[in-house]
Amino acid sequence: MPKLTTHAIRKLKGQRPIVAVTAYDALTARYANEAGVDIILVGDSMGNVMLGFENTVPVTLDMMCHHAAAVVRARPEALVAVDLPFGEAHYCFDRVLASCQRIVQETGADAVKIEGGAEIAPMLEKLNNAGIPVWGHIGLRPQQVLALGRYKKFGATPDEAGSMLSDALALEKAGVFALLIEMTDHECARKIAGEVSVPVIGIGAGPHCDGQILVSPDLLGLTSDYVPAFVQKFADAAAEYRKGFAAYAAAVRERRFPE
Repeated sequence: MPKLTTHAIRKLKGQRPIVAVTAYDALTARYANEAGVDIILVGDSMGNVMLGFENTVPVTLDMMCHHAAAVVRARPEALVAVDLPFGEAHYCFDRVLASCQRIVQETGADAVKIEGGAEIAPMLEKLNNAGIPVWGHIGLRPQQVLALGRYKKFGATPDEAGSMLSDALALEKAGVFALLIEMTDHECARKIAGEVSVPVIGIGAGPHCDGQILVSPDLLGLTSDYVPAFVQKFADAAAEYRKGFAAYAAAVRERRFPE
């Protein structure tokens, strides 16, 4: 399969659902790519599911570059996008451009995902003009959790739905190649997907989006603590991990390994 580009992802809208997952290392990226996913996101969700943090806020640009480079070394045909971490999108444009430039140049990633609505659209347009492909992210923005005080669903009221649609249209005009909408009312998500020409990838946003994304440890059954209610577990990898480690420990203690 040829390498998927932002242009190829855009063309999938209306053709078939787009499959996206997160990955944070070469091993996971290789297996996801073998399954034929379209997009691999190196998400700052690594803070929650891989690094032991309570949220995404402590994840730094250095961490994102480190993990993204590992994913790219798996040489996936899937498009690889990388989250711009907490706070980075709210500096001056020169600083934001330098951070995005670092992600693309140091890791070899294909695109950058940035949380924010109409308020950052002018900056995203300038990034696009500078050659940085941007995946927009609206609805629940996990990097705002300290200000929000909790994770919540968006778009359930007419005012919120209208604001989200305005955000989506502003980001589309700014040149994003796709939108991610998180924890969003299903009817609001349906309207946004129908109004914009770019693909809308949902997470906790219902079945009416142009594609779906899940955090890979969640869908594989590896997450040991809180898992969002919208997640479906497609495997029980944790059971296999436990069985394998227990079998190894028993074999060593009983002197059956090495033979």
